[in-house]
Amino acid sequence: MKFGIIRERKNPPDRRVVLTPKLCHEVMQEFPEAEIQVESSPIRVFNDAEYQELGVEVISNMQSCDVLLGVKEVPIEALIPNKKYFFFSHTIKKQPYNRDLLQAILDKNIELYDHEVITNRKGQRLVAFGRYAGIVGAYNGIRAYGLKSQKFDLPKALTLKDQAALIAELQKIRLPNIKIVLTGKGRVGNGAKEMLDGMELREVSVTQYLTKSFDEPVYCQIDVLDYNMRKDGQKRSQQDFFDNPTEYVSDFFRFAKVTDFYIAGHFYGDGAPYLYTREDVKHPDFNIKVVADISCDIDGPVATTIRASTIADPIYGYHPKKEKEVDFKNSEAVAVMAVDNLPAELPRDASNGFGEAFSKHVIPAFFNGDRDGILKRALMTKNGKLTEDFAYLQDYVDGDHG
Repeated sequence: MKFGIIRERKNPPDRRVVLTPKLCHEVMQEFPEAEIQVESSPIRVFNDAEYQELGVEVISNMQSCDVLLGVKEVPIEALIPNKKYFFFSHTIKKQPYNRDLLQAILDKNIELYDHEVITNRKGQRLVAFGRYAGIVGAYNGIRAYGLKSQKFDLPKALTLKDQAALIAELQKIRLPNIKIVLTGKGRVGNGAKEMLDGMELREVSVTQYLTKSFDEPVYCQIDVLDYNMRKDGQKRSQQDFFDNPTEYVSDFFRFAKVTDFYIAGHFYGDGAPYLYTREDVKHPDFNIKVVADISCDIDGPVATTIRASTIADPIYGYHPKKEKEVDFKNSEAVAVMAVDNLPAELPRDASNGFGEAFSKHVIPAFFNGDRDGILKRALMTKNGKLTEDFAYLQDYVDGDHG
């Protein structure tokens, strides 16, 4: 079985990789029948020489490889017919901008395995960049707070080597006595929490956060039941919320009234209530001045997020009364950081973390008969058709969606 690590070709360039040089070496040691080749790349965070030093062959053509491993979408013109591909296709939610890509994958008889649907038997994701989105998102949000308040100016995350370097920069600044709320307790939320803890900020309970004043900056990490309540007042549970999201309404405004800086690291499911609406932001008691929306659902549950921002230009302003974008330094604006590819700012750390999970869960499936069904669950296309689990995308492929 010959694996090929493809050059990332999507713009803006992404420097991450599925398997680092060290992990390639370890995989070939553990599975003698596995061969790994790397397509030469001038942008990858691990350069060609780093692979060659560990005995990984660097080539200019991937035609001889059976399984091709990438991170971002592969441009249609670069797809090689009749291959197995792994990458984030961004098609499982019928994203309009990638319909042509999925059509081309089917036309070229490609077997597509999407990283987003590599799961265990319980449906839990096994490989993801979420932790690194949280790490960079929290850093970028604090940087945005400094620029909005004109109290400090942190360097861009992209210019720093790793998470330790980000934390070192955060430890140099002094936050005023602000309150920070963080939604989400999954990979993203906990990644953000690592950064707040790295700054040695005090974590407080929901009751303390909502009722007390502090002479130091504090934060509170909250989950769905902290900011949603059942419409009928009945007892709520996390499972009930996930099963019946339309039976709930948001109770987030009680946090918005006392929060200065909000980090959105939650997962948002279909039918769940919005955390806050555009009308909420107009309310005189809405106190949030800076939002780091790591989840980045456009025109969604965090109403101030009206578009994704970019690594090059990460912050914009949202004017509550005008409901439109303005300069984030405008005194009436909420500053919004909503970069949708945050892990790309920490490519070395992100590649290491992702690759460790991929080599642990996915690579063995090629050599153990896929006994846990990992490959089967992630396979979207085969023999020029959608697989059974992804047949719901047929109208999207046919052009009948939206």
